Amino acid sequence: MRTMRPLLGCVLLAIGLFMLSPHSKADAVFKPIPTQYIAALGDPGATSGIGADSWGLWRVDPGPRGVRLTGYETLKADGGVAPAQWKFDGSDWWLEEHGLIMEQPEFPIPPGKYVVTGGRETTAVLTVHAKGDDGVQRWELDQGATLYDVTHLRCRSARYTPAAGGESCSPAKAQMSAFPVAPGAAMPPVEGCNKQDYEVLIVIGMVADN
Repeated sequence: MRTMRPLLGCVLLAIGLFMLSPHSKADAVFKPIPTQYIAALGDPGATSGIGADSWGLWRVDPGPRGVRLTGYETLKADGGVAPAQWKFDGSDWWLEEHGLIMEQPEFPIPPGKYVVTGGRETTAVLTVHAKGDDGVQRWELDQGATLYDVTHLRCRSARYTPAAGGESCSPAKAQMSAFPVAPGAAMPPVEGCNKQDYEVLIVIGMVADN
């Protein structure tokens, strides 16, 4: 997910377009923030849905903080502590599109109004609601935007957990020849693991009601 420099122009453009768009109402305050990333699940064509309690948030770009698959043995030797000081969890680990082992995002994503973009044409406000009394956490995008519209296709991410049967699920079994992953494509399977692909949304700001 090494996207910060290539995306700088796209992010600045997205901020400018957002400020000029109908989102920018007198009853709302847009606050730019350092770029964050959301790991989202859902129908790409949906404009709203449930299950936001299964979404995560990286408050900093996890790509530059990642560890190459070729460095996994060193990571193990260091007690699972990465150079960026996050802790590897062998029962729940993440990969990005270049074959970097990433730290886990923060779960669940905190409720709020996130200004999100896929670094393409669409910028929208994503509202993540607090979990309801029914235990369901809802989300919605404004302006008719779909989850696909605000997905950054070049950023791929997947979560790997041990498959049923007690097989070993280890980054050592990942095939480096499967990387890099093409924009929009599924992440590669790893022997002995269940895989869950997540869409990645870029967060460029927050919106607060006055």
